[in-house]
Amino acid sequence: MRALTHPATIAFGLTNLYLLSLTWPLISSGHDRVYRLAGSASVIFIPVMVYLLALWVLLAALLTLVQRWERPRRVIWAASILIMPWILLTAFAGFFEFDVPHWGRFLVWLASSIAFLLIVAPKGPLRRAFEAVQPLVSTVLGTVALLGVVIFAQLLWFGWQARDLNPGTSLHRAQAATDPPRQRIIWIVLDELSYQQVYERRFPGLELPAFDRLAEQSTVFTRVAPGGKFTREVIPALFTGIPVDGLSVSGAGLLTAVHDNSSGKWRRFDEHQTVFQDALDRGYSTGIAGWYNPYCRIMPGVLDHCYWMYREDTPGRFSAYGSVESNLVAPFHRLALYLRHRFGLGTGSPSEEQLDIKMHSADYRDLLNVGDAFLRDPSITFLFLHMPVPHPLGFYDRKNRRVAARHTSYIDNLALADLYLGHVQALLEREGQWDSSTVVVMGDHSWRTSLIWAHSAGWTPEDRAASRGGQFDERPAYLVKLPNQHSAARVNEKFSAMRTRALFDVLFAGRLQTPEQLQRWVQQ
Repeated sequence: MRALTHPATIAFGLTNLYLLSLTWPLISSGHDRVYRLAGSASVIFIPVMVYLLALWVLLAALLTLVQRWERPRRVIWAASILIMPWILLTAFAGFFEFDVPHWGRFLVWLASSIAFLLIVAPKGPLRRAFEAVQPLVSTVLGTVALLGVVIFAQLLWFGWQARDLNPGTSLHRAQAATDPPRQRIIWIVLDELSYQQVYERRFPGLELPAFDRLAEQSTVFTRVAPGGKFTREVIPALFTGIPVDGLSVSGAGLLTAVHDNSSGKWRRFDEHQTVFQDALDRGYSTGIAGWYNPYCRIMPGVLDHCYWMYREDTPGRFSAYGSVESNLVAPFHRLALYLRHRFGLGTGSPSEEQLDIKMHSADYRDLLNVGDAFLRDPSITFLFLHMPVPHPLGFYDRKNRRVAARHTSYIDNLALADLYLGHVQALLEREGQWDSSTVVVMGDHSWRTSLIWAHSAGWTPEDRAASRGGQFDERPAYLVKLPNQHSAARVNEKFSAMRTRALFDVLFAGRLQTPEQLQRWVQQ
């Protein structure tokens, strides 16, 4: 018990609670943050561990120093404990992805401040009560310190596992095919593309000329059942043909297994049991330029060309593309910018909204450039493009045709998706490849209005109007343009997106050349 209530032990317990928002994303069993990290993991893990140790030493010294003086000890203890509700509220809001309104944060801060004053005042009414519970609080913090040892050990272990998270990957290299493919196949996933919003109940005044033009020369599927609700599971499901509702990811950021929703069992993820191996077997050369998923890390053996990108706000806003040194000083730099802004000496550090817009638009720009390069390369005969639009939160201003200063609507990003689709068609037409190519355009899932976005801070009046108050329609858009197709067709039967791998298999075999053949295949 004496060891549990030692100032150094209590300080370690406090430190781990204070920094929970930094450490927990790096040690969670799902490894979700590491899995989607496109840069270096070490430049994130090392600063977090350094800050944890530094804060521990500082708090231990402070608690030891004030032991001899009653009033300073009460002030430090009260401040250390009463700041905890605000810190933990912020941490759990991040973990469970819910927004805490400003008034809620203010009420927590106000209650803690009042309690602090009632404890530290010379005749404060809560003074005796606080002194009575202090031994119990000390024991609890000592117990938390034991958990902190486990947390630190996990940081060391997972940081070591992820030390080479994104090395220069050795990809599969295409060989000259003895029986070359009949035509090029291009698969475009526009993230969160809703059939209803594009073709059925378009927002008044929204023009989508590229989507309209594509529909005039494609087969449009009107009743598609999605492969899931989250990109993390949907994309592996589309690649494998397995209805995936869970992933198992290693500390090294590798996809090791998928949970088969139909059987309830875990199945080892094998890149050679995907649509890309099917393409290689048919003599196609494969390529990916995609968002969010670490394609190049999890499937290097079946890809001849690969690029992926996903920027996100990492713990502490550390940059995965910086250095350990720059990340160590970054919080102090942001604090200096904030103080200068508060005292009117300059601009402040970017807000979370501004950072999100910057990262989302940068992802789009990078993938646009790499995707264009892959589209211009006719040797890539099976190409998968996964773009981060029209996925909310909006970053495009359709009225001014530029990146916005504040979050815009899903409708704005849908207008950008239309511009992208028109850009792809124009590029392929200039290369003389549009007519001869098979082009599949789809959403990985639909616009998740009431499921996610209607409860987010970025939900706009335009979003509310377009969705009629947040009504959710699960159907993603799904179009297939066959080679030399110049007429419109529709498939009105219910079609499961889980048949996408099977669709590509018959396309690889050259068995679908007309809309009528496609419709007969759907009905099988």
